[in-house]
Amino acid sequence: MNWLEKAWYSNNPLVWLLWPLTALFWCVSSLRQKAYQKGWFGSEKLPVPVIVVGNISVGGTGKTPLVIRLVEILRQEGYHPGVLSRGYGGKSRAYPQLVAEDSDPGQVGDEPVLMRQHINCPLVVDPDRVRGGKYLLQQHKCDVLICDDGLQHYALERDIEIVVMDGQRRLGNRYLLPMGPLREGAERMNSVDFVVINGGMVRKGDFLMSLESGRLINLKQRNKSLSVTELKEPATAVAAIGNPQRFFDLLKSKQVNVRQHLVFADHHRFRAKDIPAGTVLMTEKDAVKCRAFAADDWWYLPVSAKLTEEFRQLFLKKVKAIKNGIR
Repeated sequence: MNWLEKAWYSNNPLVWLLWPLTALFWCVSSLRQKAYQKGWFGSEKLPVPVIVVGNISVGGTGKTPLVIRLVEILRQEGYHPGVLSRGYGGKSRAYPQLVAEDSDPGQVGDEPVLMRQHINCPLVVDPDRVRGGKYLLQQHKCDVLICDDGLQHYALERDIEIVVMDGQRRLGNRYLLPMGPLREGAERMNSVDFVVINGGMVRKGDFLMSLESGRLINLKQRNKSLSVTELKEPATAVAAIGNPQRFFDLLKSKQVNVRQHLVFADHHRFRAKDIPAGTVLMTEKDAVKCRAFAADDWWYLPVSAKLTEEFRQLFLKKVKAIKNGIR
């Protein structure tokens, strides 16, 4: 975490030096929202329920495991969902881009590859959310779409909005970028359908999500696993995610012997020389970018989202109502 991020979550008065930039950000974002509301910018409605999973703050909040879990819930109920992602960090020259389990993260982004390894449904990367959504409908006959990290992409109309919030950091100092971590004002939370809290205490109307970790998986041999208690040597913990401290805290809670922590920028494109010799532990999101040059003693710790039954029932009820034409 750099000094600015620390300031966001510690009420550091130095952030007021950035007030002119925040004022400019507010003007631009407010005008953009108004342009969509007034119809000055076009938005398009697709003929299936569109579910947007996003946040109003920057940094990792747990969207990816939530999207995976929502796909599982929908498939269990007989739906044929499709997932639409921006593919941040990917450098593909052609869109829409259908993601496979062995797709290159450098082309489609690390998070889409991670999701595709867990979900049994079509996943498409496209900066143009409307175009990508139409592709999923036309080519894969999806009957519901989940838009990963698309809360601020108003060109695609949505039926259900789900905001994911880090239960520890929440909204920080509640200021807009760059004075604070917010992409939109805190009042935006009042207009969404569900607020999902990743860990921590929930408030009235919010829903708790917990991340449960599994066994360590070897990067080179994915059928090889072990418990964290079986680690024999001190490990280097590596993270290039939005909130690396969450990963480090998880390892600490499991009493893993970590000799050093290495933090890289979110979506960092790893090279072999970035990582020292010895036992290495990383997140699954980072692992998808490191398999090609992984050493024998490199491991990742997968996590899965657990949601309350109340959330599940209310979520499915809302999807069914939309399918039946009840808005």
